[in-house]
Amino acid sequence: MQKIINMKKFFKGWYFKCQSNKYTLALIPSYHKIKNKEYFFLQIITDKSSFYIKLSESKEYYFGYDGILINFISENISVKGSLSFGPLSTIKFDIMGPFACIPFMECKHSVYSMKHTVNGFLSINGEEFIFNNDIGYIEGDQGYSFPKEYAWTHCFFKDGSLMLSVADIPLKIYNFTGVICVIHWQGKEYRLASYLGAKVTKINDGEIIIKQNDFILKVKLLEKNHRLLSAPANGIMNRKIKESIICKASYHLQKNNKTLFSFISNRASFEYEYHN
Repeated sequence: MQKIINMKKFFKGWYFKCQSNKYTLALIPSYHKIKNKEYFFLQIITDKSSFYIKLSESKEYYFGYDGILINFISENISVKGSLSFGPLSTIKFDIMGPFACIPFMECKHSVYSMKHTVNGFLSINGEEFIFNNDIGYIEGDQGYSFPKEYAWTHCFFKDGSLMLSVADIPLKIYNFTGVICVIHWQGKEYRLASYLGAKVTKINDGEIIIKQNDFILKVKLLEKNHRLLSAPANGIMNRKIKESIICKASYHLQKNNKTLFSFISNRASFEYEYHN
């Protein structure tokens, strides 16, 4: 893991999602710096459970854009195995756009791969997760806190991969609802973002509607299947959020009133941390 930025409270986390026809899981390693003390954590979430592990800075694990290697055993959990990742499908430029240059933002997002192959296996408390030319997604966050209210979703679909995040963004002068979204579909990249003029027209009851020029994106969480994860608040992992690593959601993208795609997936990932 890379240790960066000289701040009193800072975190950097990576999100490795791996999905096959049978399994969906995410491994979330993170680095934290609090008053010159350093901590390493790993969270694992599956459709059935979630785990929280405090790691030591040792050779018991490796997390990279080419794969994962881990051999961790404690009284409560055993995680062993290795995964290798195929060529990454990167995005054209930083998902944060010009906001990436703003210092001391509460949280900055990164997208490292929209879709790549996954091969290998992991054994988690004796349960084996086997991947054979399956698919993966990698993103990350860094800063000192997750947004107070936000929604996030990722979904693989036919010829595509979609990521959307909507969040309350506090700046010194004012707060606003920020949007970042990238879609790889049929060999093209589509991007909706606040810095491109995207506006949130609805966030309510698990439904999000985004409008940007001639584009309208509609996303809705239809059935939850959430597990608890820990998230940073002022650098400390003491906030609980709910993630459905695999759930039912709908996605609809249109341009100039013409539908580009519209589908319902039973294999979407979703976090909805708005209180409405």
